Amino acid sequence: MASSTGIVRPAGRPTGPQAEQPAEHDRHDEQDVARRLLDSAARLAYDPAVEVDWETPLDKDFHGASPEWSTLYGTPYWDELTEEQRKELTRQEAASVASTGIWFEMILQQMVLRDIYSKDPTSAEFQWALTEIAEECRHSIMFARGARKLGAPPYRPHRFAFELGRAFKTLAFGEAAYAAILVAEEVLDVMQRDWMRDERVVPFVRTINNIHVVEESRHMKFARDETRKRLAGAGRLRRRIHALVIAIAAYVIVTSMVNREVYANAGLDEKRAVREARTNEHHKAMMRSSCSGLMDFLASAGLLTKPALVFYKRANLI
Repeated sequence: MASSTGIVRPAGRPTGPQAEQPAEHDRHDEQDVARRLLDSAARLAYDPAVEVDWETPLDKDFHGASPEWSTLYGTPYWDELTEEQRKELTRQEAASVASTGIWFEMILQQMVLRDIYSKDPTSAEFQWALTEIAEECRHSIMFARGARKLGAPPYRPHRFAFELGRAFKTLAFGEAAYAAILVAEEVLDVMQRDWMRDERVVPFVRTINNIHVVEESRHMKFARDETRKRLAGAGRLRRRIHALVIAIAAYVIVTSMVNREVYANAGLDEKRAVREARTNEHHKAMMRSSCSGLMDFLASAGLLTKPALVFYKRANLI
């Protein structure tokens, strides 16, 4: 299975006399990006129903995720666990991450549909947006089947986070919507790149991660371009408000990734596990490292304001 898309970068913006009509060239560039993404999707797309081995029974000799990404890795509690307990914990944690992915992909789909509702359906941008939604639908089904095969219950975000998500999908627009989409995709991308290469991880999960990494690279490209485009017309107040909204969304997404119930379902002492996970400096460092590129992008876009930094630090993203 391929592990990268080899996505073609969009052509740079014109300079010289041609740059005297920025609106027209911005439109051409926007459509060019969408056409390139459509071409990539046509060349490199997967059907999880046939690509993933759903029939082979779960082999419990494997982890569900790279152990180093476990919320307890590096803690005294981790050192006390048997190898079987560690593997069960990473399987439950991987299922929780998948469930969080489904939750946010449903939010993403509604925001994108709302954004293109009145746009030209013959345009490449409109058609790419529908292609992305179709891929997200397949990913959600894939994650759901994967979580079930890992032997996990349906993990749900905390009720408060769930209701915030309901409001966000209804109200978020422009750069707030697309930058939040980017945050969710970037955080998952880095950890899944590790999992898909790790031979300690159960093979069907590695396949799931590979499919998601390949197809999400297109979604991240689109989200970055849309964020930059929407910010070009944003005033100082709107930029500052949306910077804070994006940071709050990032905090809710990241803190919802691993449900506290995973510990009890893995046979552990839930209260102790939650306590040690919250102070786990190794996991915090992994999260900060995984988000360095994302933080660089947000900084370059002027979205790392002081109020926003409070939430990124609380989420251990910076």
